[in-house]
Amino acid sequence: MNLQQLEYIVSLGQHRHFGKAAEHCSITQPTLSTMLQKLEDELGVKIFDRSRQAIQPTPVGHKILAQAAVILRQVEIMREIITNESNALSGHLTIGVLPTIAPYLLPRLIPILERKLSKLSITFVELITSACLEHLRSDEIDVALIASLSEAEDLIDAPLYYEEFIAYISEREPLYEQQVLRSSEVDPTHLWLLDEGHCFRNQLLKFCALRGNKPRRLDYNRGSLETFMHMVERGSGITFIPELCMLSLDQSRRRFARPFTIPRPARQINLCTRADFVRMKLKEVLMECILEAVPEEMHQLRVGQTLV
Repeated sequence: MNLQQLEYIVSLGQHRHFGKAAEHCSITQPTLSTMLQKLEDELGVKIFDRSRQAIQPTPVGHKILAQAAVILRQVEIMREIITNESNALSGHLTIGVLPTIAPYLLPRLIPILERKLSKLSITFVELITSACLEHLRSDEIDVALIASLSEAEDLIDAPLYYEEFIAYISEREPLYEQQVLRSSEVDPTHLWLLDEGHCFRNQLLKFCALRGNKPRRLDYNRGSLETFMHMVERGSGITFIPELCMLSLDQSRRRFARPFTIPRPARQINLCTRADFVRMKLKEVLMECILEAVPEEMHQLRVGQTLV
């Protein structure tokens, strides 16, 4: 038994298809089949039931795959420890980031990363919160930028900065004439909001006490903040934008933005990692880069703000 064989069976367990698993492992399908047969012969058990069209792990196979995944993860941790000791700021890092964070933070952040982490290869993946947490646990991403606490023992949250929610109001709306907005004044039938699964949506519904009222336009699937902003600018309705988005707007678009009265809603942006993440120096420098990318006043929760 060797690590290569364990990698092969874990891949096969994930894909449930010899061709896809072989492609993922960069080997031929006959090689994968041979290696699996050798491991099963060595262990004296069948790991997969091949009698069905879609292969399935046997009862004992499920246990073997679970243990193989643990072993491979521990080997990866050992490699990360060595990397962290020898050259902490090189290698590769995959970062999950929310769609309501990425368009506004990354243009500010990437030039800083290129300057301070020039030897590090970075991949950004846009995911909603639940997908970020799932991908962290499955080791598909290394860290995640999320706007809520994971509240899980196997994950660790590190607070980064605090970002206000800003109302974005059409000129056709009566509220456009107001310089500040009360949450009680928001008409749910005039709202453009993101789909279910976005914590951005859930936080605002909670703050505006709208959970019991189904807004008329919530059946718009796969909407984005930028799409809703254009709808507001050229049509009617209200949407909400994060503070970094507002700061990136020119004056012609800022005229649609309205702050809330005190208490002003804000969200906490966190860097989330697995509890067994060992690249601590890299994490420290990454957090420093992110803080450099946002205005200093956003590093703390400000007077008059409330977390939602």
